[in-house]
Amino acid sequence: MLLAASLALLLQAPSPTLKYDLPEGWTSKPLSSKMRLADFVLPKAEGDPEDASLVITFFGGQGGTVQANFDRWLTQMQQPDGRASKDVAKTSVLKTHDLSLSIMDLPGTFVAEIAPGSSEHFNKPGYHLRAAVIEGKGGPYFIRLVGPARTIAKWDAAVQAFFKSLRVE
Repeated sequence: MLLAASLALLLQAPSPTLKYDLPEGWTSKPLSSKMRLADFVLPKAEGDPEDASLVITFFGGQGGTVQANFDRWLTQMQQPDGRASKDVAKTSVLKTHDLSLSIMDLPGTFVAEIAPGSSEHFNKPGYHLRAAVIEGKGGPYFIRLVGPARTIAKWDAAVQAFFKSLRVE
């Protein structure tokens, strides 16, 4: 009986949740998928054609290795000089609040599929992709930030603070 009661309490316990401090100036968008935990707009820099977008996703503890995600994100950018994106990408690891963020930064032309599985692709030169795999309790989680390069640069300090604020509660 005690085992059944303990199991019932365990099943009712809330799952660990990814938390963060939202930078001033970012706005939330309605979630378009159950896999999205958050979707933010980072207002564009002066002269840029559009805002940047930062999306946090969670695939129920699935989603592939860090390298598999890096490889997929590399295909979403092309280099105007013809170099391979893997030769341009910068990677780093940030440890914060018992989480490990494997981060990839990549400038270039954004050429990802317009929607998953679509044969149509974006063609947005002068963009920047910053993406991260977040490993730790409850994860992995995934972040993809994409937008015009000036806009990503404008929000760089806020993005770094956001990454450092990530935690699971």
